[in-house]
Amino acid sequence: MLKGFKDFLLRGNVVDLAVAVVVGASFGAVVSAFADDFIGGLIAALGGVPDVSDVGWGPVVIGTTITALINFVIVAAVVYFAVVVPVNRLMERRRRGEEPEVQAPPEDVLLLREIRDLLRARQGDAP
Repeated sequence: MLKGFKDFLLRGNVVDLAVAVVVGASFGAVVSAFADDFIGGLIAALGGVPDVSDVGWGPVVIGTTITALINFVIVAAVVYFAVVVPVNRLMERRRRGEEPEVQAPPEDVLLLREIRDLLRARQGDAP
C-alpha cells in the first residue's frame, strides 16, 4: 500500500502539478515581498529609483513587467533547485535500481510479533 502511494507521488505529472501549485499559491506573497523589498532595494541602490513600477518611455510603462519578470526568475530558480533537481535525482536512482529496498524486520521483531499474536489468540480463548 505504501509502495503504491510512493509510486503515485514520484510520477512525473504529480510532481509537475505540485510545482505548479507551489509556484502559483504558496510562493506568491513571499516572492513578491522579497522582490519588492530586497531586489527593489538593490535596484534602488544601483539606479537611484526606489520603485521601478513606473519606469518607462512616455505613456508606455514597463516597470511592472520588469518586477513581474524578476519575481518569475526568483520563483523558477527556487522551485527548480529545491524541488525539481532533487526529484529528478531520485527518479534517476529509481530507474537505475539504486533505490534502497525495504528490509525485512530483524528476527527479534518477528519473534515479538509471534508472541504478540499468540497472546492475542490466547486472550480470545479465555472467557
